[in-house]
Amino acid sequence: MLNKFVVVDLETTGNLSKKGDKIIQFAAVVIENGHITDKFSSLINPQKMIPAFIEELTGINDEMVKDAPLFSEIAEKVMSLLDGAYFVAHNVLFDLSFLQEELIQSGCEGFFGPVLDTVEMARILYPTADSYKLSDLAEKEKLNHDRPHQADSDAQVTAELFLILLKKISSLPQITIGQLSQLAGGLKSDLQQLLDELVDTIVKKREELPESIEVYNDIALKKKFVENEIKSVNKDAQQYPSSEEDKIEIIKHGFQFFEKRSGQFLMMDTVYESFQNQRHTLIEAGTGVGKSLGYLLPIAYFSKEHNLPIIVSTHTIQLQEQILKKEIPLLDKILPFKICSVLLKGRSHYLSLEKFHQTLMDENDNYDTTLTKMQILVWLTETETGDKDELNLSSGGLIYWNKIKDEPTVFKPNQGWQERDFYLKAKRKAQAADIIITNHSLLISDLIGEGSILPKADYVIIDEGHHLQKVASQFFGFSLDYLSSRLLIGQFGLYEQKQLFYELEEMLSSIPEQERNLMHSFELNGMVMDLNYEMDEFFKLIALFAKTKVTNKKGLNRIKVRFSHADSGKERNALVHSAERFTFLLKDLFSAINDRLELIKKEKYSLTSLEEKKIEEIYTFINELGEMRNTVISCFIKDSKDVKWIEMDTRSPQNVTTFIAQPAFVAEQLKEKFFSPKKAVVLTSATLSVNNSFNFIIKEVGLDAVSSVQMKISSPFQYKDQVQLFIPEDLPEINTVTMDEYVIAITEHIITIAEATKGRMLILFTAYDMLKKTYELIKESGFLNEYVLIAQGISSGSRTRLTRNFQRYDKAILLGTSSFWEGVDIPGEDLSCLVIVRLPFSPPDEPLTEAKCQLIVQQGGNPFTEYSLPEAILRFKQGFGRLIRTEQDRGIMFVFDRRIVTTKYGKSFLKSIPAIPIKKGTIDELVEFIHTWL
Repeated sequence: MLNKFVVVDLETTGNLSKKGDKIIQFAAVVIENGHITDKFSSLINPQKMIPAFIEELTGINDEMVKDAPLFSEIAEKVMSLLDGAYFVAHNVLFDLSFLQEELIQSGCEGFFGPVLDTVEMARILYPTADSYKLSDLAEKEKLNHDRPHQADSDAQVTAELFLILLKKISSLPQITIGQLSQLAGGLKSDLQQLLDELVDTIVKKREELPESIEVYNDIALKKKFVENEIKSVNKDAQQYPSSEEDKIEIIKHGFQFFEKRSGQFLMMDTVYESFQNQRHTLIEAGTGVGKSLGYLLPIAYFSKEHNLPIIVSTHTIQLQEQILKKEIPLLDKILPFKICSVLLKGRSHYLSLEKFHQTLMDENDNYDTTLTKMQILVWLTETETGDKDELNLSSGGLIYWNKIKDEPTVFKPNQGWQERDFYLKAKRKAQAADIIITNHSLLISDLIGEGSILPKADYVIIDEGHHLQKVASQFFGFSLDYLSSRLLIGQFGLYEQKQLFYELEEMLSSIPEQERNLMHSFELNGMVMDLNYEMDEFFKLIALFAKTKVTNKKGLNRIKVRFSHADSGKERNALVHSAERFTFLLKDLFSAINDRLELIKKEKYSLTSLEEKKIEEIYTFINELGEMRNTVISCFIKDSKDVKWIEMDTRSPQNVTTFIAQPAFVAEQLKEKFFSPKKAVVLTSATLSVNNSFNFIIKEVGLDAVSSVQMKISSPFQYKDQVQLFIPEDLPEINTVTMDEYVIAITEHIITIAEATKGRMLILFTAYDMLKKTYELIKESGFLNEYVLIAQGISSGSRTRLTRNFQRYDKAILLGTSSFWEGVDIPGEDLSCLVIVRLPFSPPDEPLTEAKCQLIVQQGGNPFTEYSLPEAILRFKQGFGRLIRTEQDRGIMFVFDRRIVTTKYGKSFLKSIPAIPIKKGTIDELVEFIHTWL
């Protein structure tokens, strides 16, 4: 590299240079000919106080900068460093704007050379990275980043990262670099200039493509290695190792230190016998049993012996990844034969190479689309699956993905693309696989005939089986939300907006007027305007109806409101009339567009590939329009037995309004469509039983209690030595005080417990509003300022990202609601204290709960004991399972809800978890005990 790059980092008194914020530290690292040749850093006197939060972040205080030079004293040095160089920074616009302001104030001209942003470069070159924060990228590349938020340390790490990024660019195929360069004009930095220089200086000297890359239709792809498409029958199929000694002999090959787990062996035998005897089975396997291997080993043998595919379905992506990346490689290591396994997702998860190729050089892309195209070009040289979940896309990138995802086509696809099609490749692999890993959503959508992708399989394992009923309810129901509806209709647009409507009319323009016999385009334009207006009215009326129902929910922002045919009143009538008008307009628009498409197909003898692509897009659009119409009819016009409700954020009803319809119970549908046709299904989870009985889950999913095998395998952990359960007696009974009073009381306790346990706390709430109020009160109190507070719905990021951030800090407190009660795996000292704020009963006015309870009453049952209590106990067991993840873990658990000891049903919660010591007392007494125990 012949260029000069200066990597800059600044620490400042705030974010706004125009409002008087100043630089307090400047650092630069000079790179020439691919090597670091010079460094410069200096503290700077900002001539103003450094705010406390900046001091906390950077470690730089007023005392440290009082004798430092003013920026004007180092301005000449800075200009000489930058002379003839690229200006490089991590989030370059921030550093550059500050520096320009200070340089100009110092009487210098400022910097007007080319700039590069390592955030932008990393997003393009690491399209699958979880995060683009400097500290996360440094960790990914194993760079030593000892003092984050100090300019000299940050500049050094950014320079090292930049050199790695340069190396990565120059290793890309020449054709990819050329395409990146064509797109880079739409970026915020001058990457285009760098890419052009790279092609001229380095890439052209390279002789040929790397071994792993092929180029088809000007796109560089990871080479498709020949797949073994034909499934070989294993002539020497091994016998399943029925004795304990045989199992030990096989399994010990996979472990450096093998430890016999009797529970795991019992599970293996139960799964194998269930398949052999063709019986549906429920297995509750406690934490530490080794559940995944407990079913994978027997199904591998069964599959090979009978030459049959077996489906393994999970609820979460995390578990799928764990099975694929950890358990399957272990299985390959220990089995005396080879197995073929594949992960299969719904069709829209896969990239359509043909659509991507067609849209690659479209004009007028926005920034997000340009960046996403560049990410995908790099990703295609690495990915074997073409699965969207590998990518880290922005929200704008996800909108572009909808244009390039794999979908059924109207026209015959290009043969070359077909041979390389990711979706077809996944499907072919699934047809040849012994074990197919998928998720509950795809499993259920396959049942209700949404374009079958899974091969026929009579034997299924359902891991995280307690979620099956919930997922089935969603799939047998309907959902309609404002943002998606608006986006969908916006794809067609008005004529003057030059979207699909304009493109449709352009294709029609070559057909003579007299042969058309169609609605005029101005009439169609009017229809689209009417539809947009009616859609807005429709969602306004949904919000209005919801607001009339929530008089007793003052202060709540997120609301759920039941909608039933028994409702009356002018708001409901207005809503139903609007739904009728909306469906008529949807039908009219569908017909008008379909007539145009039919005419084009009939009259136009040859279509360009671009026109074919547009017609495909329009067909996809009208199919989705038809689905939307069916949903509106099912929810508002047909008198179905589904439970219907509205979910809304009262602060922003225009953006966050969803209408949902779901069956209250799906047991009959699951029995008829899933369990009856299958020969054997094994449902497993750490939480299937309530009070040692499987009756609740059996009833929920539609299994037969008499013919199903039921097995409970306890955890091998010594819970009585590893866990202490504390119940404070100086908290008010939750139902006797207002929420605000309860929040004040528990906040005091949380602060006391955090100080005793030094953080590392997970606090589980049942409602977001209480979580938010508690978080705000802890913050306001100032008592836990040295702790990192991470709160779901307040701190940004997915559940996985929040959990990872929690594990990164020594003193951290994580506040979570629903999704944190399960599936969060925080082993060891990363989590030493779990707090359950209240017993996890669903609110009685929650629409689905209310409807289920009403049905149970109608059938003469007791809704509390038959539904509300068992459901809460299962959730409680899930929450408890977060604390102890390994045999070495120790931890304490607080339950703030005193109903666990003051009510009869409280005993049922305690009976459903392993026997552990329970301590009751005031918070001060309990804290004394924490100190001695921890």
